[in-house]
Amino acid sequence: MEDLSGSLYDHPAIYDLVFGSDWRAERDFLVDCFALYATGKVKKLFEPACGTGRLLFRLARDGYQVSGLDLNPLAVEYCNERLVRHGYPASAFVADMTDFTLPKPVDAAFNTINSIRHLPSDKHARAHLEATARAVRTGGLYIVGLHLISRNYSGDDEERWSARRGNLAATSQLQTFGLDRAKRLERCRMEVNVYSPTQQKRIVEELRFRTYTRGQWERLLPGSGWEIAATHDFCYNARQPIEVDDDSEDVVYVLRRTDLPPSTE
Repeated sequence: MEDLSGSLYDHPAIYDLVFGSDWRAERDFLVDCFALYATGKVKKLFEPACGTGRLLFRLARDGYQVSGLDLNPLAVEYCNERLVRHGYPASAFVADMTDFTLPKPVDAAFNTINSIRHLPSDKHARAHLEATARAVRTGGLYIVGLHLISRNYSGDDEERWSARRGNLAATSQLQTFGLDRAKRLERCRMEVNVYSPTQQKRIVEELRFRTYTRGQWERLLPGSGWEIAATHDFCYNARQPIEVDDDSEDVVYVLRRTDLPPSTE
């Protein structure tokens, strides 16, 4: 078996295989949320930390105008090549999700798979919320999915899943091996094994996530330009909102843009 160097994010085709299988449930959930919670029609979409654009190009096929950013140039290149291949503009760009501007406000933004937890501090998270608020019109939405740290969460957690696309298959394991509530740090080991008829490859890396309890996350929101319009779980049923409490873990916050936060310039 060949061990691949670098992060999973440096291998966009593999990343897209590993995280691309649940796109339909997420896409349908987003579209339902646009209709249920946004003020006015939603036509223009933006995804910070868009990665390979697994949702962007599919939403473009549905008639939306899409754009996105990511810090990894390899992921952005993959995303733009796919958009162009399907007949859409290359609208993804390389940028930091805490400091960006769009030419014109969009109607909604989304970030569904814990990407915000890569930001290392509350200061960075708050800067991201404010930058995204400046990118979305009043009455528009920001749909954020993240894993909260419940009061009983021990850090003893493991997920396994598999995916297949054509002759390429992957098995993935994500295992928490360190939780420091005081430093608000969760350390995970990610292993991905990729199989084709002629090759076997493996990526192993450590991921470091900022932790948020319900209270820590929700205290970031006042004055950021966002209010909570609804909360859901990862079942992605827009017509079944949930009540979030200190025992909640996998939560999707549907945020609605209110007042524009003050400029930090």
